[in-house]
Amino acid sequence: QVRLVESGGGLVQAGESLRLSCVVYGRTFSRYNVGWFRQAPGKERTFIATISWSGRITKYADSMEGRTAVSRDDATDTVYLEMNGLKVEDTAVYYCAAAATFDPPQTSETYYAYWGQGTQVTVSS
Repeated sequence: QVRLVESGGGLVQAGESLRLSCVVYGRTFSRYNVGWFRQAPGKERTFIATISWSGRITKYADSMEGRTAVSRDDATDTVYLEMNGLKVEDTAVYYCAAAATFDPPQTSETYYAYWGQGTQVTVSS
């Protein structure tokens, strides 16, 4: 069984930064592409960023590029999402997801078989 656990969410003020963590439990972490998504209240879940199993390939949503960075630490089976200059509209539940493949990572949520339960990020003005 593969289990993903997000952490690092919370309440921050607009303009501040936050780093979310996603720990992947269960199997060989280095075989997984890991993506981040978010779902705002009343809206569909949307793609934020993804990182390949090797760490060499990253992709970002256009709306997040420039103020978001995704990275991974294979020693701790953890993927990080660093967000800077947070805005009120970044308020959402943030999810990480994993795909067991050596193919390049994708932005579609249907590509990912394993999901965490999410962590709430609330940005106040």
